[in-house]
Amino acid sequence: MPQFSTKRRVRHSASDMFDLVADVEKYPEFVPLCDGMKVRSRADKGEGVAVLVAAMTVAYKMIRQTFTSRATVDKPNLKILVEYLDGPFSRMQNRWTFKPTGDNICEIDFFIDYEFKSRTLGMLMGAMFDTVFRRMAAAFEKRADEIYGRGEA
Repeated sequence: MPQFSTKRRVRHSASDMFDLVADVEKYPEFVPLCDGMKVRSRADKGEGVAVLVAAMTVAYKMIRQTFTSRATVDKPNLKILVEYLDGPFSRMQNRWTFKPTGDNICEIDFFIDYEFKSRTLGMLMGAMFDTVFRRMAAAFEKRADEIYGRGEA
């Protein structure tokens, strides 16, 4: 049962980092292996909470897979929960939590738990997913630096 978890302290506000991660339509511009993203629906639940359903296409060499998930973006609590709906996984869930730790500094907690339906695909992709998740965390921080400017240490 593959899982990946990381905590990362960044020199950007929790609100800015939340907004960056919640802006899924921009993922193909900077997220490793993300070849496409299409938001299929978006529902405002009130009080800063929205639910969106999106299809993400991931490509690596000759492998190209699309999966659909539902993301609950909770701005007041600075949390994002992503639940798997359809695609090459038998299960997948990930969570983002953004905690302010100072002026324009926050801690990002990312967790993902997944399993591929296909044992073969799991063997092909599984070995590199850990590396991809590490690169992905760095990609979000780099993107924040580009959009918001480099924070002070």
